[in-house]
Amino acid sequence: MFDLEKIKRESGLKTDDLARIEVKIKEEFPEDELMFELHFLRILKAIKEGWVTLEEAVRESVGV
Repeated sequence: MFDLEKIKRESGLKTDDLARIEVKIKEEFPEDELMFELHFLRILKAIKEGWVTLEEAVRESVGV
């Protein structure tokens, strides 16, 4: 639904960091691609806006 590749590029995060975020979200939404994408976008925005750090986003629940 979303252009995740573009969003990843624009995030400024390293490939490894993006992969860590993806793994965390897929753990919570293994069968729901739309929920995965939505939460992925929300986490990237939260990191960009300074609401959470990368480590917090990967460690904690994805309900940002």
